[in-house]
Amino acid sequence: MNIHQLSVHHDERQDRLMLRLNTQDSQEFRFWLTRRMAQRFLPILTQSAERLEAAQPGVAATDPVSRQILSDLRREDFLKKADFATPFENSATHLPLGPHPMLVTDAHLDFQVQGGLDLTLEDKTDPQHPQACLMHLQVSLVHGLVHLMAQAAEKAQWGLGAGPEPAPDNPTATNAAPTRYAH
Repeated sequence: MNIHQLSVHHDERQDRLMLRLNTQDSQEFRFWLTRRMAQRFLPILTQSAERLEAAQPGVAATDPVSRQILSDLRREDFLKKADFATPFENSATHLPLGPHPMLVTDAHLDFQVQGGLDLTLEDKTDPQHPQACLMHLQVSLVHGLVHLMAQAAEKAQWGLGAGPEPAPDNPTATNAAPTRYAH
């Protein structure tokens, strides 16, 4: 899946965040994120961006403070170059997850050796028919997703906090298994 655009906005009626993404081959994926899921997910995405930035070749940011500073600098650079003015295209010809947004009940993060992050979003509300969507995100898309989610959560007045939670002191402890977050 080649992601073309991301969009995150707060739906007042549902009191949820709607995450939408378009692919270059005119597919659209839609996801609902509850406040609880966003509250757990946003800091982990922020930490993931820090970890991905620190893993770039030639980077020597080994301690949590250095990783956060590096990530903040790169995020600022990315945000200066990103196009947030172009409206989200509603011209999708295919909705692989169906006409209704998928409610995200679980999220799995798996860091790839070659760089990037595999993000699996799941809906397990119906155990007989669970749904899942796997996306491979480069660090720039992770920064963009963090930015859009934080903006939407702020507009929703969810009080998720101004900044991310601090990164764990031992980042290699999470390498044993993919990170998993559930509702």
